[in-house]
Formats: sequence, structure tokens, C-alpha cells
Amino acid sequence: MPDAPSLERVSAHTAAARLRQQSGSYAETYEHSRSAPDEFWLQQADCVDWITPPTLSSPSQADQPGTDQGCWFADGTMNMSANVLDRHVAAGRGDNPALITDSAMTGEQNVLTYAELLERVSTFAGGLRELEVSAGDRVLIYLPMISEAVVAMLACARIGAVHSVVFGGFAANELAVRINDATPSVIVTATGGLEPTRQVEYLPIVHQAIGLSSGSVRHVIVKDRPQIPGDITEYATGTASDGSVDVAWLDWDELETGARAAAPVEMRSHDPLYILYTSGTTGSPKGVVRDTGGYAVALQWAMTNIYAVGHDSTIFTASDVGWVVGHSFIVYGPLLAGAATVLYEGKPIGTPDAGAFWRIIQEHSVDVLYTAPTALRAIRREDPTLDELEKYDTSSLQAIYLAGERLDTETWHWANDGIRVPIVDHWWQTETGWPICANPRGLQQLESKAGSTGVPMPGFIPRILDREGNDVTQPGTEGNIAIQLPLPPGGLIGLWGSAERFANSYLTEFPGYYATGDAGFFDDDGYLFVMGRTDDVINVAGHRLSTGSFEEVISQHPDVAECAVLGLHDELKGQRAAAFITMKHGRNRVESDLAIELVALVREVIGPVAAFRDVMVVERLPKTRSGKILRKTVRQIFDGEHVRIPPTIEDVTVLDAIYTAAGRTRAL
Repeated sequence: MPDAPSLERVSAHTAAARLRQQSGSYAETYEHSRSAPDEFWLQQADCVDWITPPTLSSPSQADQPGTDQGCWFADGTMNMSANVLDRHVAAGRGDNPALITDSAMTGEQNVLTYAELLERVSTFAGGLRELEVSAGDRVLIYLPMISEAVVAMLACARIGAVHSVVFGGFAANELAVRINDATPSVIVTATGGLEPTRQVEYLPIVHQAIGLSSGSVRHVIVKDRPQIPGDITEYATGTASDGSVDVAWLDWDELETGARAAAPVEMRSHDPLYILYTSGTTGSPKGVVRDTGGYAVALQWAMTNIYAVGHDSTIFTASDVGWVVGHSFIVYGPLLAGAATVLYEGKPIGTPDAGAFWRIIQEHSVDVLYTAPTALRAIRREDPTLDELEKYDTSSLQAIYLAGERLDTETWHWANDGIRVPIVDHWWQTETGWPICANPRGLQQLESKAGSTGVPMPGFIPRILDREGNDVTQPGTEGNIAIQLPLPPGGLIGLWGSAERFANSYLTEFPGYYATGDAGFFDDDGYLFVMGRTDDVINVAGHRLSTGSFEEVISQHPDVAECAVLGLHDELKGQRAAAFITMKHGRNRVESDLAIELVALVREVIGPVAAFRDVMVVERLPKTRSGKILRKTVRQIFDGEHVRIPPTIEDVTVLDAIYTAAGRTRAL
């Protein structure tokens, strides 16, 4: 294993070296962030409000994030809630729209101005304080996509409490795992959430989870939703598992009515803002910890320079507050920028049709749409000619940003040609908090390349490494994507309660680097192409092939709506590539005929080395609620392994067809 890299050491073929050959504001900005990081980030820190402005910038110990020596802006203090609310009101923008709620489930819409949102947040923060919640205490938020979710998050930030938002609808045992790890004293929830075909009652889930947990919870605050029945008096005498701790169940409205507004609390830059648990598709969930000051600075830069979002903008991020995209680009990022942000309860299709997003853009004059590739593919499958788009005035829309999974080139071209606004694919992770690579449209609109996630953002120095940790210097050659330490402001500062797991998960594989777990390559121009997770690379008779390369080819077939390729066990070759595809609506092909065409297409583009022959047509691919395809689960089913179905799965019945094809039966 090579030694940790010098911060000055840059291969002639790395992205940074190639980018320095370009001209324009992006190249100059990126070079500034590399050559003088302290100066660069202190300048960016001036764009947010500090109680004590920092004089220190970058960490003195790059491999120790989360410590005094490993944090950004170590001597600065601030309050995040004051930055996203108070400063805008003080600047005279209190009447500007801040939070737009739009529910396709109920048909209700509402707008809170910055002044109104500040009042609600301050009051609810006062209610939490009266429950003896103080700085450093944890509050678990288990809410649907309603305004109270944002209010609760910002109220925690106001008094220095650490919030942990859990996706609404998680089963009781998964909720209990997170309760035991974060040990919150308060849970904030609602009577339930609304799905297109069902209602999910939250109170029985929360009650059961508390019974399964270790007894940290003292209060449960419940927002009553008139569409979903729920009576807190049924649970008012609930206790922890050993019966020793009474849990008080409180009505949100009553708590808010009787509370006095709380002022923002001074927090150190590296104090935790939140814990966000990863989806847990690859094992037990990890509690990613985000700091306060570094996150604020990073998001402020991103909103201005990547998304071109400011005081007069409206951004619609079609995600959930339970995911990192919701934290960064529904809540904190847009509100730091002084923009209006849309909180949407609904789906891209089926609520009621494939025109749902276009309706929202028209009705709320949306400038920027942020969604996942799976949403665009769902729209493309239902409405390939974009007939629904023509029904709405979407002239306000300036760009569409995509992240969360790989964007195939066919979908990129379909969207780019049909929607007629810039389609910006970019790449980041729960751990990084904001984009690693993008096209910085607010700074300089660069050339877009189908299949690429763009170029590195300031502070991120991604490198391509082989399995031994050596530089892969040849453009176009795939390897492990690793990021040179330190991570920039906004990156994770640790895993909650587990420094050893943090190091083992991210820092030990390639010393001096953060291991992303993704594979990809740079092209000659310094654009990064992320091809998939490193564990999605398959070994066919000694040849290492990325599943992304297969999917890129298969998705070009005119009958294919979506595909997932994974490596299945093969006695002779070690692994073989198998494709699971969905067809576009209205395409009724004989599966065997389609398989022949796809095999020929892969053989033509990738070559005989692919040894590709297995194709299965399914009605739907199994996905998490955030749109990620559950490749590992499918592989376990076909390889006869024990199957751990992730709690994040959107619809478990989708797996039935895959179990049947594998000759197995799903345990109920």
C-alpha cells in the first residue's frame, strides 16, 4: 500500500492537471481552491453569518475529521437556523416565500414566508426547550412531507439539538435500531403519511419502536393529520421496554400554542447539526454526522455557483427530507440562499399522471428542478413523447439537476432534446453532503457530456486508483474513485458513536484518501464518468467489467425503458452478467426475441469478452424509496444466498417475480 499522498502531488493525467489547462472562471476558481485553500474557504465563509467569525480555515489534521484538529473553521461560531431564517428577515426579505408545500395526495397547497417560517420555528424550538431539550441532545424526526418536518429540523438547529430524520414509514424494528443508536429524548411524528394507494399510520409504528428500544425516549410530539386517524390518548401510558420510563405523548398544536419563542443558540462550527442514517442496503445503517459551519459554507457556495439559485429563485427538489438530498437541497441549501423551496408530497407518475412535475413547475414558477434519474425514466416510460409536458407552461424552468444513481446516456438525450433546458448530471454521496462533481452553471456553464457527472468542485480532489492504491494515469481507464483528504467543508465529520467504523469504512482502504466505493474514469478533458459501485464490478473469466458499461449499451435499445445489470455466480466463469429490464409502455415484444437483440448489441459494443446471454424482462425493478435499484438483493436471490430485504424498499412485492424466476419463494 502506498504512503499517504502529499497535498502537492498531482499526476500529469489527473483531473486537476487537465483542468488547469482550461480558461474561464471555473478553472480559475478550482485552481484557487487548490493552491490556496485557506484563503479560498475563508473568503467563502464571509458569505454566511457568524457570531464569531473564523480566522482558521482548513483542518490541521486531514485524517481526523470531527476533532478540533480535523474540522473546518475551528474557531468560528454560528447558528444554522439564524442563517437560513433570521438574516433574511433582517435584510428585509421577510415577506418573500420560503416554504411552498404541495400535496398531490390531498390537493392542498400552502406558502410560508420567511417571517412566518421564522415564527413557527422559533415557537416550536421554544416548545422543545420546555421539554428540556438543549444543545447536543438528539431529536428523532419521523414525519411525512409536510411543513412540520422542516419546522422541526430548523427548530432543533435553533437550540443546538441534533436532529435525526428517519424516512416516514420505516418499520418499527428499523426505527428502533436508529433510536438505540442516536438515543433521542424526543420523537417528533404525525398520525401518518399518504401514499398513492394507501395510508401509513405512524403511531402504532412509533409505539412499537419505543417498546423495542432501550428507553431513551421521554416525549413523543404528534402532528394530527385530518386524513389519517390517530389518537395519542391510546398511547399516553406507553412505556419503554422495561416499563420503567413513562413516555409522554403530546399534541403538536397544543405544544406550539403554549410555547414561547426561542432565540438561536451559539454553536461551534464543528458542533453536530444532524445525524443521517444511510439506507442500510449493504448492512447495518451508518449514522453520518454533519457539522454546522462547514456545511453552511459549502451549501451557500453550491447554491450560488452550481445551481444558480438566489433570493428570487424557486427550487423544486423532488426527494424526501429523510434523505440527504432533502436535507441539503429541500431544506438547508435553498433557505441559506434565501430562495423558495417546494416540499412535494407525491410521485413523478401516478399522482395523477406523468405531468405531475410539469404542473408544479407551472404553478409555482420553478426555476430549478432537482430529481433522480429514476424519476425521469419513469416519466419516459409513461410518456415517451412528453405529451404531458406540452400541457403546461414550464417557461420558468432554467435547468434540471440529476443525482442519486447513474444517468444513462439514452435518458440524458431524451430529456435534453425533449425538455429543452440544460440537463445537469452530478455526483455526490450522503457522506459528502454536496456535489463532488458537477457542471457549475452559476459560475460558468461548461460543456455537458452525456454519461459524465461533470468536473470536480472546489475542495474535492478525486483520483482514480487501482486496487493497490496506485494512480491510474491513463484517461478512459476505469478504477476506484477516491478523494484526497481533507474533504472540503460540508463533508461528514464521523459516524455517530463509532470512530473505528468511520475509519474502517472510508479511510483505511487507501491511506490519505476518502474511499467513495464508486468506480469510474476521467476522460481527456477532466470530466468524471461514474460507472457504478465498486462491488458492482463483475469478474467474467478473469476480465473485470463494470455493470455500468453493460447498462449503457442496453439502455440504447428502443424498447428498453430501464435496466439493471449484475454479476451472478457462474461455476465456470466465476460470474456472468445478467440484465433485468423493463420495457417502454406499448412495446409488446417476445422476450426471447428481445434477448437475442440485446445480446447481439452487447457483443457488438463491448465484445465477446462480455459473455453476455441472460436477459429477464420484469414489470418493475426493485428499488428503494429514493430510487436506487436493489442490485445486491437481486443477486442474493439468484445466487441462493440469505436475502436481507432492505427496509428502504419501495414495494416488496416487486421481488416476487424475481424469486419465481430464481426458483425460490419469498418468505412472508
